[in-house]
Amino acid sequence: MSEPRSAPTVGQVVLGRRLLDLRERAGLKREEAARILRVAPATVRRMEMAEVALKIPYLQLLLKAYGVSDHEADSFVQLAEEANQPGWWQRFHDVLPGWFSMHVSLEGAAALIRQYEPHFVPGLLQTEDYARGVLTSGAVGQTRPEDIEGLVELRMQRQELLTRQGAPRLWVVMDETVLRRPVGGPEVMRAQIDKLLDITKLSNVTVQVAPFASGPHPGTYGPFVLFRFAMPELPDMVYSEYLTGAVYLDGRTEVATHLEVMDRMAAQAATAHRTKEILRDLRKEL
Repeated sequence: MSEPRSAPTVGQVVLGRRLLDLRERAGLKREEAARILRVAPATVRRMEMAEVALKIPYLQLLLKAYGVSDHEADSFVQLAEEANQPGWWQRFHDVLPGWFSMHVSLEGAAALIRQYEPHFVPGLLQTEDYARGVLTSGAVGQTRPEDIEGLVELRMQRQELLTRQGAPRLWVVMDETVLRRPVGGPEVMRAQIDKLLDITKLSNVTVQVAPFASGPHPGTYGPFVLFRFAMPELPDMVYSEYLTGAVYLDGRTEVATHLEVMDRMAAQAATAHRTKEILRDLRKEL
């Protein structure tokens, strides 16, 4: 059986979908592919769904059965070997929850990240001290106090994607509550607002605040992140976190609903220019 791991890399997700497409084009059912490998049909499904790492001998047998040319098969196998390499974040495996590992992988591969946050400044925009305050306050259940510094370091390294070559576009809508909830004291909050003002100078980052005065909006059910990718094999995905885990949604109806809600919130929130004025005014109050 192929080896399981905590979460797939985006490369494995893409290749799994390609493998599914090749099987269907060849007119083979999962049961027939399973007989080729002499495994249970569930193993083929798990390979296609990126629930297990892709074993190269299995791939080679399947690609031959699917009528893939030797040259194309060699390229596919090379991509699989690269996709099977652990992501940079996996060195934080001792502190990183398995359900969040996929989020970091998607984040690094996305062309567009849209996020709604009603509680805290999003992790990609936090200062170290603010992140430490948030993580410390949430150090219950699966988060151990001794893991805090490792999680802070991971969060800071995640932020490097915003300034890398080919950086994704980040578009964030935050409730005013985020800025009114003190984390770590006035100095920490001032530094955090300074960072928000500084990071909005990046052409690929847009931050909007939804003021109390704008009234209720359709996103008040909870925070979520919407990922969009340049790779055609990957559909838009929505990440929604709860106290002890998270869900990843890629159903068309679910994604379309979240996208509509995000668009409506962005239209209702303060503009990016007005948001900078709000941030400056709040900083004066601290």
